[in-house]
Amino acid sequence: MATPARRTIAVAAIAGTALAVTAVAPAFAAPAPAAPAAAILAPYYTELDVTGDDQVTEADLAVAAAALGTTSADAGWAEIAVLDTDDDGALTVADLAALSQRMIYDDGPFTLVEASVIDMQAAMNAGVTTSVEITQDYIDRIAAYDRTVVPGATRALNSIITVSSVALAAAADADATRAESGMTSMLLGVPIALKDNYNTVDMVTTAGCGCWNDNQTSTDAHMVEGLRADGAVILAKASLDEFAYGFASEFTSFQQPGASTLVASAYDTSKTAGGSSGGTGAAIAANLAGIGFGSDTGGSIRVPSSYNQLVGIRPTVGLASRDGIVPLALSQDTGGPMARSVLDAAVALDAVVGVDEADAVTARQTGLVPASYTSSLDGESLNGARIGYIPSMLGNAAMVERFAATRAVLESRGATVVEVTPPAGFAAVLAEPSGSTNEFKKDLDDYIRVHLDPDVQTRSIDAILAGGNYVTSRKGVYEQRNAVTPEKYLEWAGPTGTHTTQLAAGKTLVTQLMDDLDLDAIVYPSTAAYGTIGTNMRLSPNTGMPAVTVPMSAAGAGQAGSVVATNLEFLGRDFAEGTLLGLAYDFEQTTKARTSPPLFPALP
Repeated sequence: MATPARRTIAVAAIAGTALAVTAVAPAFAAPAPAAPAAAILAPYYTELDVTGDDQVTEADLAVAAAALGTTSADAGWAEIAVLDTDDDGALTVADLAALSQRMIYDDGPFTLVEASVIDMQAAMNAGVTTSVEITQDYIDRIAAYDRTVVPGATRALNSIITVSSVALAAAADADATRAESGMTSMLLGVPIALKDNYNTVDMVTTAGCGCWNDNQTSTDAHMVEGLRADGAVILAKASLDEFAYGFASEFTSFQQPGASTLVASAYDTSKTAGGSSGGTGAAIAANLAGIGFGSDTGGSIRVPSSYNQLVGIRPTVGLASRDGIVPLALSQDTGGPMARSVLDAAVALDAVVGVDEADAVTARQTGLVPASYTSSLDGESLNGARIGYIPSMLGNAAMVERFAATRAVLESRGATVVEVTPPAGFAAVLAEPSGSTNEFKKDLDDYIRVHLDPDVQTRSIDAILAGGNYVTSRKGVYEQRNAVTPEKYLEWAGPTGTHTTQLAAGKTLVTQLMDDLDLDAIVYPSTAAYGTIGTNMRLSPNTGMPAVTVPMSAAGAGQAGSVVATNLEFLGRDFAEGTLLGLAYDFEQTTKARTSPPLFPALP
């Protein structure tokens, strides 16, 4: 397993602890855990636990210290053999040092830029920093970088619409929880940016439209409830393509009628951040929040993740409730995390899954969700995996060349990579259009009826058009969607509608293809650099099957020395997110493909 680069407690200090503990502790005694059991962690942080609390703590160090000098010939070796990390048949100070690396504790300097959830938790557990300090640092970075044209840039990021006025209070509550109960969750005190189509009780939800500047909902989206329950700090609402219409990420929130703003990529601000979750993509790439959330109907998590070198998860439709998220097309809508690492994305996904009566499709997940997706993050996941690819999905010659290098990486990790001939009907799967045209009006009306602030007067597409406070170049699109009749909706998305039928056929066909070839995943480039590749984005939404996108390889130069890159997407069977995350984790740990955008360095 690949070992994360982690600062460790000094070996001298460990040796001192070992001597002190050895003097007072009986051999192999397992002290009581110092704190309540934490959330389940990735195997790297749990597999050496010998005290039963699903994490490596000082209690485990005490057990190891008490057993220093024990060899495989001694009685009781079986109980502590797991601690012999170098497999030399003896428990030594080197093993104790290796064990300390598995602790979520780091009393060295803390750096916010590119900090992972593990980095944040380790520093907060050690008292080096607090959630309040981390949250304030992100607020400072938003103020310094988001609406400013930084040196070397063409335009501002424009990634954030609203910063929470109560984020620091929430962070203080998280710090109080940690002081009283320890690390109760891997998200405790971690600042989160949400796409501004997620309802929040403490910030307005504009969906990127100036027409809804006053939409203060009375409830959180179901996924937001999960994040708050885990102690996450809801820091900000990220900009998006208005009502999630497209990939440009152009929004009108809090602007004069007729004015609109585009979101920029963190690596080349002359280019789009992608969409529709472009604000989330740019913000997380530029380290303006710890983790982000977007929504995806036809690519809206995976496109900005690819343009901004992030890990993005489009979950199985039915894994996370859409209740409280402004819809685009509920036949294909799903929310999901966008993060700088697979581990962060998996931790975030854990917090938002679950059955919700307000979104009936979530009943499908019953019995199919693991205790934690981080348990799948094994650095050997690719070894023995069978991965398929379809040549027609690889794109132009340059992308074919980059994929060849990626294939070599997968095979070097022990995967069997299979060229797949698509079966009859596969072209129809990719060709099926998004439901956004025929479903938007009906689904939006349902959201307005259930969630929209009663004081908001703009309560229909007609009213949006009459008010003029929207992206005016989209007038024709609004009019087209407003003209969809209930009869047309049913012909499209009803129980026997053409779209409903095709999505079901697509799921059946692709699942059968994977079964016939015994595939664990199908892979393809998510996008080209600042452009899509054919209909690649359609495979996941047109089957409802999950996809995980992860940085793959460099594709050119950006601004101020930035590296522009593209992503590889892993698609799998329904509710196989754990498998996909394991494969993506192994690939990520092998390639280390993500780079940090130099346009947005640490603040002085």
